[in-house]
Amino acid sequence: MRYQYLRRYRLVFTKLTGLRLEEFEGLLDDVLPRLGEAEIARLSRPGRQRALGGGRSSELDGRDQVLLTVIWLRQYPTHEVLGYLFGVSDSTVSRVIGRVLPLLEQAGRDTMRMPDPGRKRRRGLDELLRDTPELAVIVDSFEQRVQRPQDPSERDDWYSYKKRGHTLKSQVAVDEDTGQIVDVAPSVSGRMHDMKLLKQSGLLDRLPPGVGCLGDLGFQGIRDLHPLGACPRKKPWGKHNPRPPEDVAYNRAFSQRRILVENSIGRLRRYQSLAQTDRQHRQDHTARVVAVAGLVNCQLAKRFPMI
Repeated sequence: MRYQYLRRYRLVFTKLTGLRLEEFEGLLDDVLPRLGEAEIARLSRPGRQRALGGGRSSELDGRDQVLLTVIWLRQYPTHEVLGYLFGVSDSTVSRVIGRVLPLLEQAGRDTMRMPDPGRKRRRGLDELLRDTPELAVIVDSFEQRVQRPQDPSERDDWYSYKKRGHTLKSQVAVDEDTGQIVDVAPSVSGRMHDMKLLKQSGLLDRLPPGVGCLGDLGFQGIRDLHPLGACPRKKPWGKHNPRPPEDVAYNRAFSQRRILVENSIGRLRRYQSLAQTDRQHRQDHTARVVAVAGLVNCQLAKRFPMI
């Protein structure tokens, strides 16, 4: 599973990592210098007893360490399985992931840029959506199941009635033009409502002037928080009150506009570390989401080279 060998099999490489070989090599250009700086800082930290350069050398070079972590994010094997594939111990896998994941998180945040109101790339909007902002980010959330907390007092706090299980919730915002992820909020309990998470994340305060925010029905009341906020129209109250035809047409046009965020979340969820039941006891979940968002943005950047 080493990089020098795996790179010869481009299709297998893409299936294992989710990245084309060229995209992964571009990621290496960004991450390897950070990894080198972090390693020097680790070896020269105060209180270290060995001299710089002392001790055992790493069993994996920088490229293989990044490759191991990306495969872990994509396929989410256990550390024992991943160690067997790379010819190292499971404790080495844990150390490598612990060192590389923060660097991938940092690289992921570097790919996140809010839409520029000066880009002058307005799209023609449906006439039904004339009251919605021309330039906007699209916000949504997804949940990942977690192991049931052992402490009975914590179980209710992590229980999501929507998913009928214990979950973590992540909020992401997507550039409407490109589908690139521009913001990831800290992960919270799946019990938290979408609107409460939106307020807590501070996303609306970070939007550039002239950029709006679009949400689904879970974000009812977003216009009260931001003048350029918008969401679908809710069905009139009452069991026998039908939805007006104009609302049906409006919601259909609105859904077509915000489908991009569903596609981007789908790309995130192809990485099994965000799809399978969490095995990390709810630790470093935000770092995983941001790191995977950076990998997804690397893919999308090839399709939108002007960004």
